[in-house]
Amino acid sequence: MERGSTVKTEAEKQAFKHAYIEARGYWAEFNDGLLEYSPEWLEAYLAYSSSPACTGPLSARMRELIYVAVDGSTTHLFQAGLEVHIRIALDIGCSAAELVEVLQIATMQGLDSVAMGMDVLVQELAARGTPLAGPQDWLSAAARVSPEWASALANLQVVAERTSRLTPCERALIRLALAASPTHLNERAVRIEVREALDAGASAEEIAQVFQLVAHLGLHACTDGIPAVMRAVAEPKGD
Repeated sequence: MERGSTVKTEAEKQAFKHAYIEARGYWAEFNDGLLEYSPEWLEAYLAYSSSPACTGPLSARMRELIYVAVDGSTTHLFQAGLEVHIRIALDIGCSAAELVEVLQIATMQGLDSVAMGMDVLVQELAARGTPLAGPQDWLSAAARVSPEWASALANLQVVAERTSRLTPCERALIRLALAASPTHLNERAVRIEVREALDAGASAEEIAQVFQLVAHLGLHACTDGIPAVMRAVAEPKGD
């Protein structure tokens, strides 16, 4: 064990695992490697990653909905985390219908491709002296170029709003988490969803906690990396 850590004996390892599970709700396999080679860092990371849940205003339910959204996002597709957080969400009272809606919200993250692409198209057409008539925002431009698509999108949004089980504030915070995720980092979408969340009644503390929660995706660098280190270390060495 590393010098300076309070985790030394096997009993202390098990006690730390128990404390970790109490704080986070699960123990991931790669943590065994961190506990073996960098226990002091893992202890510090537990305190860091637990802080938003211990001190922030978002409920456990809301935190799990956010984790499900960002793990299920097409920019991340982290199945192991998705399954863990779906189970935790169900255990604390989230309904299957709410979880399905969260994944539907994550589905709409794909619209960022259209928004970015249409912005570029509008700019390039203007640079060539053939600008699109009318408003220059991406959605208006898309409606002029592809009216059937825009109509279908509008209908989808109406259906999503009519059938939603989440509050407008909850939906805005979930969209914000998706936009701010380390795997997406869409500044324009973050700004839009911060405004939407504030308008829906979210506090500055709730919005800041969303950013803190999605920062935890950074640990997923260890998900495959640490087991790879452990396997390589365990391989027999040639003479």
